[in-house]
Amino acid sequence: MSLAPAWLTARPIAHRGLHDASHGVIENTVSAARAAVERGYGIECDVQLSRDGEAVIFHDFTLERLTQGQGRVDDLSVTQLRKLKMRGCDDRITTLADFCAMVNGHVPITVEIKSRFNADPRLAERVASVVADYAGPICIESFDPFVIAHLRTHRQGLRIAHVPLGMIAQAHYDDLEDEWAHLSIDARRSLAEFLHYEATQPQFLSFGVRDLPHAVAHLCRRGLGIPVTIWTVRTAADRELALTWGDQIVFEGSGIL
Repeated sequence: MSLAPAWLTARPIAHRGLHDASHGVIENTVSAARAAVERGYGIECDVQLSRDGEAVIFHDFTLERLTQGQGRVDDLSVTQLRKLKMRGCDDRITTLADFCAMVNGHVPITVEIKSRFNADPRLAERVASVVADYAGPICIESFDPFVIAHLRTHRQGLRIAHVPLGMIAQAHYDDLEDEWAHLSIDARRSLAEFLHYEATQPQFLSFGVRDLPHAVAHLCRRGLGIPVTIWTVRTAADRELALTWGDQIVFEGSGIL
């Protein structure tokens, strides 16, 4: 297993870009990405699949919270999604390809592949096809072990052998009102105890700050020697904790830096 490159932890990483809704800069938009580039921060962004198989920059599975649209992201084509205006600004949903073209290698990009844990490889493979031809520093991560294991297994054919692959993790997956609700007890236990390691073999870990200190983050960092980024850092106390137990922060709100 190759080590993740130094650029992954060289600078703080702006969670969903350097966004600030009070000033009309909304998460996962081109404006938020530009703001991060201007400050020299890395960018973490989320991707979802459109109905016609395109990777678009968006966090939620549904549109209501962030746009003037309704329903599921994957029920609309990329053409329809591009027309949706974000709430509170003039930005619109963009594709991963266009997002990467705008960043153009100026700062590192961390692409989080959102997943319904349904063993569907389409989004992962579309992300790989975009990332394979991107000349700047970029890596891929996901909460879903299937996604990372699939990309690792097929990395040569997908032309992403040079792209670092990482897992996102936290201590507990027992909140049955969020995205873990449909997972079996065994699946949630496997995530919490990192039992997927043999299949995923991540080159980096991104771990939740609220669960620090934790054995998984500590053993990945000290035992396996893989870098650990810590999300989502929003306070000075978070920052101190994150830099004690991790190698870099994934943050919101530049005032903490």
